Amino acid sequence: MSNHQCTGALPAAGLSRRAVLNRFGLGLGGIALADLVNPLRLGAMTSQATPGVLGSQLHFPPKARRVIYLFMAGGPSQIETFDDKPVLRARNGESLPDSVRQGQRLTGMSGNQSVLPLAGSQFGFSQQGRSGTWVSDLLPHTARVVDDLCIVRSMHTDAINHDPAITFFQTGSQIAGRPSIGAWVHYGLGTDTQDLPAFVVLITPGKVDQPLYSRLWGSGFLPSRHQGVQFRSGKDPVLYLTNPRGVTPQGRRLLLDRLRDLHAYAAEQLGDGEVDQRIAQYEMSYRMQASVPGVMDVSGETEATLDLYGPDARLPGSFASNCLLARRLAERGVKFIQLYHQGWDQHDSLPKGIERQCRETDQASAALVTDLKRRGMLDDTLVVWGGEFGRTSYSQGKLTSSNYGRDHHPRCFSIWMAGAGVKAGYVHGATDDFAYNIVDGGVHVHDFHATLLRLLGVDHERLTYLHQGRRFRLTDVSGTVVDALLA
Repeated sequence: MSNHQCTGALPAAGLSRRAVLNRFGLGLGGIALADLVNPLRLGAMTSQATPGVLGSQLHFPPKARRVIYLFMAGGPSQIETFDDKPVLRARNGESLPDSVRQGQRLTGMSGNQSVLPLAGSQFGFSQQGRSGTWVSDLLPHTARVVDDLCIVRSMHTDAINHDPAITFFQTGSQIAGRPSIGAWVHYGLGTDTQDLPAFVVLITPGKVDQPLYSRLWGSGFLPSRHQGVQFRSGKDPVLYLTNPRGVTPQGRRLLLDRLRDLHAYAAEQLGDGEVDQRIAQYEMSYRMQASVPGVMDVSGETEATLDLYGPDARLPGSFASNCLLARRLAERGVKFIQLYHQGWDQHDSLPKGIERQCRETDQASAALVTDLKRRGMLDDTLVVWGGEFGRTSYSQGKLTSSNYGRDHHPRCFSIWMAGAGVKAGYVHGATDDFAYNIVDGGVHVHDFHATLLRLLGVDHERLTYLHQGRRFRLTDVSGTVVDALLA
């Protein structure tokens, strides 16, 4: 970045402000004209939609208009949630057969164990809904909406450790620095409102587990305005959005107008498109001063709605509260809403840990699906639930009659989707009797991304961005749409 960009100094010495204004567009009249012609560049105050790079020419008729992604960071165990394995209970304590492991890699946390004892789930399963889908007793609320879910039991990934695995799911690459899913969606499809960001992130606070980095919702090499904006609980939902003491709204508006003038001049002189992005972000922040308090204020929600999401819905920042906010953001035109809930990395004391995690997330996840459906929004809202990988069928550490842990397992795990063109009441794929290998219908991370984009009306091979001489895409050089998941 040049010194001119850092300091805001004008590149031509001796120019008065009047001369500067005349040079970049015949004074204030030129600013007004440019504002009408190019609302992105000069931050027009509008609530209308702004198209993405694809404009109105989507590759397919879209099923989904927006996405709410409930990311369960840490890797929920498929064996305790959606993939019941009676064989594991029957053979509890026996060593994992070599014929099942097939020489697959293990992490350093359990790879040096002398034995790998099979651990059957201590929790029961039952068939639920008209579909008769097997669901864990840990998820009674999810069980009630199972006929609205498309459960994938045959997900698999390339990464065996958290950071690359989470990065892979969120950006399509194990290497940090690529654009996140939400950034790609904003870039391709634009936004349905100018009063809120197209991409919002909500994180359950106070959860101690694998760290989450802002690059997981970053824009990578895409223009910076496509990055996610994190909303928080408390009096300042977005950091640095509130005017400092003594600064009036009128004063803030005047400051932004003058700053916009200087940025516009810099953009004209330097030809740097990122200056335009900075202008757009300043203007978005100004509009959010009015829009964010309204979306965060749930006092107008009915008691029945709050009860639907559970007692934690009244606790700001909780997962339940964030699910409710996700619905409110979706109603207001936010295109991609990402929730993160940590705490699923249960290498030991898994029974107690996963029971707590399910108690925190089960009711609110199901309530979100129910609430969207009641409001007629599930038809064009895609809801996704899942983590970065699954857990091993053997116990990490000592196996006892009441306790066990599970290590990371990338070879097979479960996620679910709901709404917006996916098959409802459907279970896709199958794993072997040990929940160790996929035997039918494998879905890779790139396949998942390709299918998500397809539901949004986008061909994953045609949404690209030229960077350092190569056209990049979310799915890299792989990925196939899983037609079996589509209604």
